[in-house]
Amino acid sequence: MALGDPTRRMIFELIAEHPRSVVEITRHVPVSQSAVSQHLKVLRESRLVRSEPKGASNVYHIDPHGLGQMRAWLDRFWSKTLAAYKVAVEQPPKESQ
Repeated sequence: MALGDPTRRMIFELIAEHPRSVVEITRHVPVSQSAVSQHLKVLRESRLVRSEPKGASNVYHIDPHGLGQMRAWLDRFWSKTLAAYKVAVEQPPKESQ
């Protein structure tokens, strides 16, 4: 899972604050620039971030389309959980014998 790695989550959260280049991201995380690039590759392939060329580097942004797909996927599980909770709450209590 793309956000299963703590460093990758940190990178994602940095980009969510505002778009950043690899160099900017590297200043905020405890890994090399090469490692940051590898994490960004996973996030791009998962469609959670997108890159935009700017001069000699790329600036990374949150990909709203991919994030929306992830949100819809998560909402399915949340909806099922809420529905199960509603059923459990609405059942009359079982009397002890």
